[in-house]
Amino acid sequence: MDLIIGGGITGISYALFSKDRETLILEKENELGGYCRTTKRNGYVWDYSGHFFHFQDEEIKNLVFRNIEKSLLKKVDKSTKIYYCDRLIDYPFQKNIHQLPKSELIDCLYDLYNIHNDEYHTFKQMLYHKFGKSIADKFLVPYNEKLYACDLDRLDVDAMGRFFPYANKEEIIQNFKQSENNSYNGTFLYPYGGAEIYVKALSDGLNTDQYKLNCTVHQIDTTNHIVTLASGETIQYDRLISTIPLPDLLKLCNIDYNHDLFSWNQVLVFNLGFDKKSTNDTDHWIYFPQKDISFYRVGFYDNILETDKLSMYVEIGFTKEAKINPNEWIGRVISDLKKTGIIDETFMLKDYQSIIMNPAYVHVSEKSITETQRVKDILKDFDIYSIGRYGSWIYCSIEDNIKEARQLANMLNK
Repeated sequence: MDLIIGGGITGISYALFSKDRETLILEKENELGGYCRTTKRNGYVWDYSGHFFHFQDEEIKNLVFRNIEKSLLKKVDKSTKIYYCDRLIDYPFQKNIHQLPKSELIDCLYDLYNIHNDEYHTFKQMLYHKFGKSIADKFLVPYNEKLYACDLDRLDVDAMGRFFPYANKEEIIQNFKQSENNSYNGTFLYPYGGAEIYVKALSDGLNTDQYKLNCTVHQIDTTNHIVTLASGETIQYDRLISTIPLPDLLKLCNIDYNHDLFSWNQVLVFNLGFDKKSTNDTDHWIYFPQKDISFYRVGFYDNILETDKLSMYVEIGFTKEAKINPNEWIGRVISDLKKTGIIDETFMLKDYQSIIMNPAYVHVSEKSITETQRVKDILKDFDIYSIGRYGSWIYCSIEDNIKEARQLANMLNK
């Protein structure tokens, strides 16, 4: 039997791709989905955080959409902005510097064309090398410091992979007249019922005896292939597929690893529901690089689903060591929403929830990549395979998670 720890998208996908083998998913929560879950309350639809799906692989599209009626999905042409100098400019920043005040545009252009051809070895150094001091200082560095809640010199040059919106000088200049703010997710599909619709569509392919809820793994006996649950129950397995954070798996297996090489941030998410629409009724999310504003990003479910009341998420980054009390932040968030013009004194907060994502974004460094591969090789010798965003300790999309699950299932089940 293949035992799967974690009933998120990755774990469910592995079970579906391994249909010719016996599989069992262990999920610690009372429902499947991991971070891809939805709250529906008082007329608001909120995800645990913004999850917007953009599939390019036809097999994966068919797998996800086969149980979803087309009428339940909304196709959206993405509109994203950056709040800068009390105005909104188009994202990405580096391709839209022509929307800045003239003096700042000149600074950006001057620095862009006077970059020293030095070597670079970290994410922060890469930002200065590729885009110059002004573009880096005005947006790229402060925003990503808020997002990752760490010194960007700790991150690998390619920490965000294909998701980082690179642009060369020619593209930046060309965009002055002909805007092409294309990205890997220029359009996305979003279910009217929230991201849980995707989870339900996938999990409909499972039998009810293929997963157990409210199961917390207490220990893994790697030699005898036995998992012990917090309840005391033991489960024998042939192969173990883990989608939980890699450091947590290593602790459960009692495998030594370099703790200092695995770092991450936490994200406090507020889902907020107000009594009426904001004046911004077109944008889907906005980025905030300013240090005096608590959140780094806000998103608007009501603009995506075209509903009549402001329904939004707010994200705040913290270090992994931070002790987060949401009650200490909700007032600051409301104040900052007023400061940035998203709401005013006439808006009434009708309902809200807070969620702490821990881990949220992993910190990918050259050393963490090497250590991840080393410990995954050790795990493999015990027939244990760690996959997914947190299992492989990478920055990736939901489609990437499904692809990794498929690749592993195909390799193991030949």
